Amino acid sequence: MLMIAFAATACKTEPKDQKPMSEEQIQQKADSLAKALIITDGHVDLPYWLKGRGIDKITPENGSLVIDAGEGDFDYDRAKQGGLDAPFMSIYIPAGLQETGGAKALADSLIDLVASMTTTYPDKFALAGSPAEVQENFKAGKISLPMGMENGAPIGTQIENVNYFFDRGIRYITLTHSKDNQISDSSYDTTATHQGLSGFGRLVVREMNSVGIMVDVSHISDNAFYDVMEETKVPVIASHSSCRHFTPGFERNMSDTLIKRLAENKGVIQINFGSNFLDEASQKSRDENREKLKQLLEEKDLSYDDEAAKPIIEEFNTNNPYNYADVEKVADHIDHVVNLVGIDYVGLGSDYDGVGDTLPEGLKDVSQFPNLIAELIRRGYSDEDIARICHKNVFRVWNTVLEYAQSGDSQ
Repeated sequence: MLMIAFAATACKTEPKDQKPMSEEQIQQKADSLAKALIITDGHVDLPYWLKGRGIDKITPENGSLVIDAGEGDFDYDRAKQGGLDAPFMSIYIPAGLQETGGAKALADSLIDLVASMTTTYPDKFALAGSPAEVQENFKAGKISLPMGMENGAPIGTQIENVNYFFDRGIRYITLTHSKDNQISDSSYDTTATHQGLSGFGRLVVREMNSVGIMVDVSHISDNAFYDVMEETKVPVIASHSSCRHFTPGFERNMSDTLIKRLAENKGVIQINFGSNFLDEASQKSRDENREKLKQLLEEKDLSYDDEAAKPIIEEFNTNNPYNYADVEKVADHIDHVVNLVGIDYVGLGSDYDGVGDTLPEGLKDVSQFPNLIAELIRRGYSDEDIARICHKNVFRVWNTVLEYAQSGDSQ
């Protein structure tokens, strides 16, 4: 068990004579904590998931999709069951729009889609632009829907668009996604267009500081991360990244060196739940199966999207099961960050509705957050530790960014 090298001085200490809890008691405590604490999730891809189903606006006629449909990874009923109170709605912009245009229009349409959830179901959902608003909504029994924009492409080359998106409710921007863009190089792109941030990207980081938008370093290259550290005057987040320690060579995750530098910045890494982010064995399983399936379809002169390929793919997946990670592996990543830099620099960023069928056993949808809390309890995390992981660490960063913007120091 990894727990917990230098968290002891920062965390509550349980009485030495306290009897070990039974599994039933642990689960009961986890369920209670999930309801009592604010749980924030740094990244939920619900808006684009809805867009992919032809939904541009939530209405009473299609509202079941966000209330009780049981489809995808998120809806209101399951979020309430799991205690999820503030999922950051990802305003995801595909990298292809950097070439074809339309990035800003898509961002606006997805923001409108999120807003329609709150106007159609004002007793269940509410927008939130600050931790204080999340807390108000929590007291009212509502799920907050803060928003983060995944890919800064909609900013274009107009720096004033940073403030435009703040006014539209965006509270973090992931600087790029799967390809280098006008702001930053991507961890998934080997082109290294800017060798880090572009000159314009440096201006964007400073402007985000100025208006009160958190800088999100998920998806950016290592060089770009260090450029961000040079430019930012406030802490940053990695809204949905995990630890490269467990996935060597996977630059999309953060190395120990980057995590240490993030902690020096007082930032937070929010652990991604996708199995490929959690476990090298899952990555290997995915890559091997993908190559075998590709060869099988090529032998039959079929493409993945062909109708005739569907039964073949289904049979292949049955005979070649994917190696899922589990909830314990998510806790391993949390342990790793805590042991490396301390309890104050880790949070949750599931990537629900964004990582497909790769979610770990025990965390298959938003109803299952108590399973992770139970695992943290088993590992000796105190109630205060869990509160920091669930929301306090991210709220600290979010408040610091807003306070800096409001202070006039950024001018």
